[in-house]
Amino acid sequence: MKLLSDQVDNKEINTVLECLQKTLQSGIDGDVAEFGCYVGTTSVWIAKCLEGTKKSFYVYDSFSGLPLKTCQDESPLGIEFKEGELLATKKQFIANIKKAKVPMPIIKKAWFDQLAETDIPTKICFAFLDGDYYQSIKKSLKLIEKNIVKYGIVIIDDYDNSALPGAQKAVDEWIHGKKVDKVIKNSLAILKIKY
Repeated sequence: MKLLSDQVDNKEINTVLECLQKTLQSGIDGDVAEFGCYVGTTSVWIAKCLEGTKKSFYVYDSFSGLPLKTCQDESPLGIEFKEGELLATKKQFIANIKKAKVPMPIIKKAWFDQLAETDIPTKICFAFLDGDYYQSIKKSLKLIEKNIVKYGIVIIDDYDNSALPGAQKAVDEWIHGKKVDKVIKNSLAILKIKY
């Protein structure tokens, strides 16, 4: 399958899939969640990787493009990231999943701050967070923090992207004082939960 957008590259996809495969091979209990799915670039590969497993795959997106930036997201390199950009409809996302012939994930259309605890799987073994901005990453981490199982993996896109500094700020604030191992690879933050 070719990539559906340029928002992630092959190195990032391979890193996500390697971490997901390791999680699956470890036999850790829990489901898989993706916050910020856009057109499904990462989603189709995650869904394909989960084929034949008993794990459910949940995706969350506003399908309304980027939200408004906050001061934590300001960067002279990120001027192209504006409110409403990177908009993909839910219909477009579903069409891309069907075209890829992979299992359809459970889709929840909402801004992350509109999600309730009941919208999130009770146990999560793997999560991919692609919210771009400080508030989006902060909120998605808060939503999953009680549900990520011990030794589960959380990957945050754009951690090492100077055009989107809010992602790194949100992650570093969240892991402070927590038993979490962090590795940076291909601009992604890979967090292994140890609490």
